[in-house]
Amino acid sequence: MTRRIVITGMGSVNPLGMTVEESWRNLLAGKSGIRPIAIFDAKTFPTTFAAQVDDFDLAPYVRDAAVYEQAGRNVRFAAAAAHMAMEDARFANGAYDPARFGIYLGSGEGIVDFITFVTSIANGTRDDDTVDAVGYAEVSLRQSNAMRELEQEPNMPANHLAAEHGLYGPTCSCLTACAASTQALGEACDLIRRGRADLMLAGGTHSMIHPLGVTGFNLLTAISTEPKDEPWRASRPFDRDRAGFVLGEGSTMLILEELQHALDRGASIWGEITGFGTSADAYRMTDIHPEGRGPAASMQMALEKAGIGPEDIDYISAHGTGTTENDKVETLAVKLVFGDRAPKVPISSVKSQLGHLIAAAGATELMTCVLAIRDQIVPGTMNLDHPDPLCDLDYVPNASRQVKVEVCLSNSFGFGGQNDSLVVRRFVP
Repeated sequence: MTRRIVITGMGSVNPLGMTVEESWRNLLAGKSGIRPIAIFDAKTFPTTFAAQVDDFDLAPYVRDAAVYEQAGRNVRFAAAAAHMAMEDARFANGAYDPARFGIYLGSGEGIVDFITFVTSIANGTRDDDTVDAVGYAEVSLRQSNAMRELEQEPNMPANHLAAEHGLYGPTCSCLTACAASTQALGEACDLIRRGRADLMLAGGTHSMIHPLGVTGFNLLTAISTEPKDEPWRASRPFDRDRAGFVLGEGSTMLILEELQHALDRGASIWGEITGFGTSADAYRMTDIHPEGRGPAASMQMALEKAGIGPEDIDYISAHGTGTTENDKVETLAVKLVFGDRAPKVPISSVKSQLGHLIAAAGATELMTCVLAIRDQIVPGTMNLDHPDPLCDLDYVPNASRQVKVEVCLSNSFGFGGQNDSLVVRRFVP
C-alpha cells in the first residue's frame, strides 16, 4: 500500500514577511520585497537592488542564539523557518520517534567574513594583489574562528536543525541550484514512501546577497540591472522587456508526514503532495534546452506519479525567473505537456515580488500553492505590462485572482539543467 504524504506544518522567512500568513497577505496585495541593497555597499555594482530580509532577529526562534554566532544568514533563516514549521505542526510530547524524523534541505553555501576579506583585496581596498601575497598568518588571523570554515558548507543548515530539534532520522542536503528545495521536498517524500522515515522537515534556505554572489550573476548577465530608481519593477517574468531575475534570500520549511501518522496524532493537514518529477536537460550549464525537453519531462513525470492528467491541474506556479530564455522555454514546455489546455490554466511567478530565493525558491513557491488551495485565490505576476508574443499563456497579470483551485503544479528549473516539479492538492481523506 502506497504511503500518502501530507503537509502538517509550514514556516517561512522571506522578503515579504516573517511568517507564512504575513508573506501571503503581502503577496496577494501586490507588494514587493525588492529594494536597494543594504547588506553591503553595492553602489559600484551593475545591480544595486535585491529582495532582502530586513530587521531579522534569530533569538526568539532558537534555544541559544550564541550557537549561531558564526553561522551565515542561510542558517539563521532556516532555524527560524524550521521553528515556525515545528510549532505549526503542534507536536505534543511523545508525538513522534526522533529516529523516524528526518531532514532534507535544499541549501546553498554560507557566507563568512573570509569572503569579505578576499573581495576587499579584489576591489583594491588593500595593497595586496592576491590572497597568496597576504600569507597564511594574516588570512588565518582574519578567519580567527575555525567554525567559520565549517559554516560555509551547504550541509550546515541541516546539521543545525537536527541538533536544535533533536531529530535523528535521515539527514540530507542537496544543492541543485534554483531547483534545490523542490528536489529536497520531492526526495523527502520518497524517503517517507519507502518507509525510511515517518516525518521529514524539508525545504530550503539561501542567501547570495553578498559581493561575490551579485558579481557572479552580473557576469553571467542573469540578473536585472534596471531600473535603479524603481527596483520593485525590475523583476518582470514573461514580459517583453524582462532583463533577468532579482536576487532574493530567505527560507521556507515544511513538515511532511505519513498520513496515518498524522491522523493518529490528530494533526491539522495543509495539503497532500502526490507527485514529484525530476529530469536533466543535459545541454548547457546556463541555458535551458531550447525545446523545453527537460522541464516538460519533469512536469510529465510529476503528473504521472500523482496519477492525474493535465486536465486536473488548476494552477501552475511557474519557475518564471524573468530571464529571456527561461520564460520563453517554460512557456513552450507547458504547451508540450498541456496541449490545447495550456492557455486555460492560470500560471504566475511570485518571483516578480519575492525575487529569486535560489535554493529556497521552490519550497517558498510550493507554500504559496498550498495557500492558494486554502483560499481559492492565486497570486498575480507583477510588472507584466508588455506581454511577450512568445509567452502567450495566462500569466495572471498584475493582480491576484479568485480561482477554483484544488490541484497545483509547482516548477523549479536550475542552472546546469536540473528540473523538478511537484504536484500538491487539497487533502481528501
